[in-house]
Amino acid sequence: MFPGLNPRKMQQMMKQMGIQQVDIPAIEVIIKTAEKEIVISNPSVAKVNMMGQETFQISGEAHERKKALKLDISSEDVKTVMGQAGVAEAAARKALEEHQGDLAEAIVSLTKSE
Repeated sequence: MFPGLNPRKMQQMMKQMGIQQVDIPAIEVIIKTAEKEIVISNPSVAKVNMMGQETFQISGEAHERKKALKLDISSEDVKTVMGQAGVAEAAARKALEEHQGDLAEAIVSLTKSE
């Protein structure tokens, strides 16, 4: 933290001020936002407890990636597509996934291919 300061002395000073620091042996840190994920590779992670307030200090190689969207397809939607298109459950689910959960598009795509 401070150049020229003995690490042991620094730990003693932190302890006197009520600050506890614990290193965490993390492999990867992922911060998820609404639109993206920030991935920190080879991180150095420290958990700092100062007067009951826990904070994390993270440093490392950061890069961004798009967040993978996971569709929540209900069983009712699958049954509706199965009944309307006359297909098996796997085909109905696959069509719903391909059309981002749009029932009408899934049914039309399945009935067109016949």
